[in-house]
Amino acid sequence: MQLNQCFLTSLFILFFLPSIALSLPLKVDPPGEKMVIVDPVEHRWGAYDPNGNLIRSGLASAGADWCPDMKQACHTDTGSYRIISLGNKNCVSPSFPIPKGGAPMPYCMYFTKYQALHGSYELSATKNISHGCVRMRVSDAEWLRYHFVKIGTLVEIESY
Repeated sequence: MQLNQCFLTSLFILFFLPSIALSLPLKVDPPGEKMVIVDPVEHRWGAYDPNGNLIRSGLASAGADWCPDMKQACHTDTGSYRIISLGNKNCVSPSFPIPKGGAPMPYCMYFTKYQALHGSYELSATKNISHGCVRMRVSDAEWLRYHFVKIGTLVEIESY
């Protein structure tokens, strides 16, 4: 019964949600710990278990090529990071909108002093639109925040 259910779920994903199934690998080299991968080119994030299996993924908008209000590029920093702080549904930006901040960032999970994974109601499936954070659906951010990440969880931001 379990195998049939897994097989049917896989078929559903491959035939009805191919962008989800094919934009991130279903398995990566086992990291030996939980890990979140963000792909700014595919506009996706994925949560991987210690054995390297993808257990959940979703839409992500990383930092934009250009932010007019900052008059500079605002790409998300690429590389390996660790979650350094966790917020709740009331998390807000300390900086944006310029100059006083206050933009909603529900379920923020900072991986640098200035950049976080967080929920957003403004996403794009085709381009990166943030000031450097990684935006995702609010429900995905809530799941990551309360069911997957903790302080120290590995976050990999892939190259643009």
